[in-house]
Amino acid sequence: MMDATPLLRLWARRRLRRLAAMDPAAVQLAELRRLVRAAAQTRFGREHGFAHIRTVADFQAAVPVRDYDAFRDEVWGDAFPQLANIGWPGPVPWFALTSGTTRDVTKYIPVTKAMIRSNKRAALDTVAHHLAVRPDSRVAGGRNFILGGSTDLKPLAPGILAGDLSGVAAATVPSWAQFLTWPPKELALEPDWERKIDRLARGSLDRDIRSVSGTPSWLLLLFERLADLRPPAERDLTRIWPNLELVIHGGVRFDPYKPQFDDWLRGGPVDYREAYAASEGFVASSDRGFGEGLRLNLDTGLFYEFIPVEELEAARPVRHWIGTVETGVNYALVLSTCAGLWGWLLGDTVRFTGRDPPRLLVTGRTGATMSAFGEHLTGEEIDRAVSRAAAAAGLSVADYAMGAFFPTAEQPLGGHRYVVEFAGAQPQAGSIDRFGAALDADLAAGNEDYAAHRSGGFGLRAPEIFAARPGFFAAWMKRRGKLGGQHKVPRVINDTGLFNGLLDALDAAAQKTADGN
Repeated sequence: MMDATPLLRLWARRRLRRLAAMDPAAVQLAELRRLVRAAAQTRFGREHGFAHIRTVADFQAAVPVRDYDAFRDEVWGDAFPQLANIGWPGPVPWFALTSGTTRDVTKYIPVTKAMIRSNKRAALDTVAHHLAVRPDSRVAGGRNFILGGSTDLKPLAPGILAGDLSGVAAATVPSWAQFLTWPPKELALEPDWERKIDRLARGSLDRDIRSVSGTPSWLLLLFERLADLRPPAERDLTRIWPNLELVIHGGVRFDPYKPQFDDWLRGGPVDYREAYAASEGFVASSDRGFGEGLRLNLDTGLFYEFIPVEELEAARPVRHWIGTVETGVNYALVLSTCAGLWGWLLGDTVRFTGRDPPRLLVTGRTGATMSAFGEHLTGEEIDRAVSRAAAAAGLSVADYAMGAFFPTAEQPLGGHRYVVEFAGAQPQAGSIDRFGAALDADLAAGNEDYAAHRSGGFGLRAPEIFAARPGFFAAWMKRRGKLGGQHKVPRVINDTGLFNGLLDALDAAAQKTADGN
């Protein structure tokens, strides 16, 4: 097939020069003005005085911050799902379905044609960052494997479809680009995730795969199936796909998964790129090395605001924007978009590592902080501690979830329970003990509140570690109807019912193993 990389490289050079010359605050102010000007005659724009907005302060005075429930009730109301000219001019032809990771409520996220263009521009920026460090790249000389959910879209109303965001993306791929991507529509439509993984693995064995993208946990399941089909490859992905040069991952923090990816990709210099692509918009992607932060997409149809996490419950929280953010502060991210979302509380928390250009790390979810006892652990702290504890114990984590257990008459101290699926063979009790001790020590070293509660065993018991068998989390997600696609294993579970259900599933799996079934 024709190698389109030389053309892509020419575009990337121009784009990278433009990115290097950007004034972040000026670009974001211009983006805000474009957005409000475009939506000035929508119902939302008229009700909120968009015609008179000139500055960020004007916008913040006119538009309150709303979460999903408030926005649906107060803005969409009975018009949903027919949102033509409500928050953005013209119809909303698609809705991306998402439940996030901290609760199971299905959310309908509007996707407009303008948002499709925004996502494509941001995705191309991710490739441009790859080309900047790989001058010998031939990434567009073969197929680019996108591991998403089912592309089957269901009608909500005449002319309005809903489904996985990857389905919306697949439905809008231009015909000229289809020869660069994989899988074909007939495979992407497969709704059964386990069957889909098998069919995708078999179909890709003889394809010239140059890049692969998806959620880390589901990519690892795909890799395992590939290894089953090609045992001589010895679990080396670069022997199965010899021209693979790029892995794009996103959806969850990569730290716990990176050791496994390093094992799978030990045969070649494959470039990792993280993409922060929420259903509401493609926010950022990595332009540097692992752990150095993701570069914010400033000119793709999104305007960003940032609320310090400790102010989220305030009646009038301080709303920063790219001109006023500071590094090292944990912010809740607020979006206004070319899909008609305004002052939308995304539910993610971020921390900036740099301001020019703006780079950030995703630190967790606004509902995913563990503070059942006043310990105030963030998702970022927990993820980091799990990764470091695994390394200290000589283990590798495939997936995990944690929650709290509370004091009883028999046990006056509560604490945290971690259900951990380790990669490879089931670890010995001694290794699990070392993992738990290292986890506890890392959390105490990085969080004064946790350390105070653990001091002398006064306020918290030591963390309890439950090792799950390989495949446990995939089976649990399947039973919940959350297997594959953009669904992610919830890391921090504050919902007592959900966490108890996870522990019940663990007990049932252990009993099944004991019974020899």
